[in-house]
Amino acid sequence: MRFRWGMVATAALLAVAGCGGGGDVDGDLTNDWGAMAPATGFVPVAETCHLSNFAVSGPRATYEETDCGVPHRSETVFVGEFTGPAAEAAEPPAGTSAGARAAYQTCDQKTTEYVGGPWRHARLWIGVTQPSPAAWSGGSRWFRCEVVELDSIENDGALIQRTGSLRGALADKKSDLLLTCYNIQLDDAGAITSMPPVDCSKKHNAEFAGIWNAPAKAAYPKGDAAWEEFHEGCRGLAAKYAGIPDDANLQYRTGVVSLPGNADVWAHGDHGVRCYLWLDGAALTGSLKGKGTKALPVQYK
Repeated sequence: MRFRWGMVATAALLAVAGCGGGGDVDGDLTNDWGAMAPATGFVPVAETCHLSNFAVSGPRATYEETDCGVPHRSETVFVGEFTGPAAEAAEPPAGTSAGARAAYQTCDQKTTEYVGGPWRHARLWIGVTQPSPAAWSGGSRWFRCEVVELDSIENDGALIQRTGSLRGALADKKSDLLLTCYNIQLDDAGAITSMPPVDCSKKHNAEFAGIWNAPAKAAYPKGDAAWEEFHEGCRGLAAKYAGIPDDANLQYRTGVVSLPGNADVWAHGDHGVRCYLWLDGAALTGSLKGKGTKALPVQYK
C-alpha cells in the first residue's frame, strides 16, 4: 500500500509541476530552436573502392566504401546525375533507353580520363550503377561509373579482387593491364578455344591491334555475314597498326580476331570492337606494330 501511495503522490506532483507557469517561461517551446535542414537523399562518392561486386541497382543498405589499398572488387570513377526526360521517368532508365545510353557514354569517357588511357585497351570492364527503384521513387537521380579488373578479356574473363586504385593505371605504357600478344589455340574443327596472353618477346601468333568502332546502327553480330563486316573493319585497323597496305592482298597477309563486348553493353551503345592480328601457325617474337610488308608478306598458301 505504501508503494502504491507513493506512485500516486509522484504523479500528482508531476501534474502540478506541468500546470505551473514560472516567470521566465512563455509557453512557446519552439521560438528559440534552430530550424532543421531539409532532408536530402543519399548520393555516393566518386574515386572510392568497394568490397562488393558490381550491381546495376545500388541500394543504400549495400553501399560500403573501402580503402583502395585493400583487396576490393570495384571502383567508382565518377558520379553523375540523370537529367531531362530520364530524370522525370517513373523508374530508373532501362538498358536500351536514351538515358541509360547517355549515362554509359559518360562513364566511357570518364573512365578513360580516370585510368589514363583507353580502358578498352586493357583488362578492364565498366558498368553503370543507378539508384534502387525505392530510392528513385524518393527522388534519387544519381548514377555511378564503375570500373573493374578482369583476369582476361578474351577468355570469358572473371572479375578479380584488386589492390590499389586504377587512377592513372594506364598512363604507364608497360602496365600489365594492357592487352598485348597471345597464343591462340584451336580445336580440331578450327575454332578458337582459348587466347592465353603471352609476352610479346616470347613466341606467339596473335597481337592486339586496337579498337574498331562499329557504326552506330550496326546490329550485334549474328551469322557469318554480320561477322564478316566486323572482320573487315578489324582488317583495316590491323593494316594501319602494322603499316601494311589496306588492299585486296590484306586478307592474305594476316587474319584477324574481332571481339565486341557482350550484347548488354552493345545495347548501351558500346560498339567498340577489340581487334587482333592473327597468323595461324606462326611463331612470332616481338611486336608487329609498324613492321610493314616484310614482317607480313602475302601468304600464297
